[in-house]
Amino acid sequence: MKTVFAGAENIISSLGFNTDENIRNILNGNTGIAIDSNGIYSPLPLPLSKVDYSQLESLFKDVIPTNEQRQFTRLEKMFILSITDALKQSKLNISSADTLIIITTTKGNIDLLDPVLQESFGKQRVYLHEMAKVVTAYFNNPNPAMIVSNACISGILGIVYGERLIRSGKFRNVLVSGGDLMSEFIVSGFQSFQSLSEKACRPFDKSRDGLTIGEGCGTIIMSSDPALFIETPIKVMGGAGSNDANHISGPSRTGEGLFLAIEQAMKLSGIVPDMIDTISAHGTATDYNDEMEARAFSRAGLENIPVNSYKGYIGHTLGAAGVIETAISLQSMRKNTLFRSAGYEQHGVSKNINVIRKNKEKEITTCLKTGSGFGGSNAAVVFQKI
Repeated sequence: MKTVFAGAENIISSLGFNTDENIRNILNGNTGIAIDSNGIYSPLPLPLSKVDYSQLESLFKDVIPTNEQRQFTRLEKMFILSITDALKQSKLNISSADTLIIITTTKGNIDLLDPVLQESFGKQRVYLHEMAKVVTAYFNNPNPAMIVSNACISGILGIVYGERLIRSGKFRNVLVSGGDLMSEFIVSGFQSFQSLSEKACRPFDKSRDGLTIGEGCGTIIMSSDPALFIETPIKVMGGAGSNDANHISGPSRTGEGLFLAIEQAMKLSGIVPDMIDTISAHGTATDYNDEMEARAFSRAGLENIPVNSYKGYIGHTLGAAGVIETAISLQSMRKNTLFRSAGYEQHGVSKNINVIRKNKEKEITTCLKTGSGFGGSNAAVVFQKI
């Protein structure tokens, strides 16, 4: 079986338009979450993590001539910018038949529900496969893109599927790009669950009272060839998904599904709990999610492993979360630095998990990334240095 390597990351979020900018802000303790009161997404002021659209347009002009820009939606521009930046960090020939593009998202071009935008792009463009066609066509990739849309684990599943496709020999390279937009539709949906906090989210904290919606795009390149990467890549050891079959929106109270995904990911990776140096959790800051994750980590023998959530910095970026947060985790491994879990002050879950309180230098060889989502979905993937 082939070894799979990952690297050449890009992150577009409220903290910036490239990985270096995002990591610099995280190290400095800056959050991209701010109170939004313009009324576009919510009639009441609400903390949101928004991408700077004016900067998006400005940067996109450097990639696409002005007279051609109307053919791309806002999210498609994010995908194109993110993928373009990732390609600069590798020798990947994205137009090769040996390369597959995986798009992970929950709602895609959700802004095209607006009749005004539909006049410009047509009704069909709201379909995920139509959006994916636009992205693959721009990069002249000959393969139909794989679309992964499985709630909030979409990004992690995209990485897991990519790893398996490379390991099985079906493709030599896989580029995984995840993206989602802010929209009134999404915000109102979470409001209907009464799951949004009135302040910036505080994962695993005693005072947590809900999540913060974010938007963004992230890209990671995977390959069986380590020489493809400009910077030393990191091995993708193995990953797994599960479903706890508990409820359409509520996770299993025992963490059963996530525990099974973690257990299977470790088994496929050939590691034991003591080999893991850090965990990047889903950490939405809702009562049920954080408690469920803590129980799953405890059951898996991971109570003492340093764990964090990046959502206190960039919010919950939905189908992009798994890709963006993995990209941050790979940077954490390269820098041998544990990043503080923003918003965490007082322990607020029943299990004594080791939430990271401040940035700390530590040799990081192996990292576990987890995620959970609506419908009882769960996923986990293990990364390890060469």
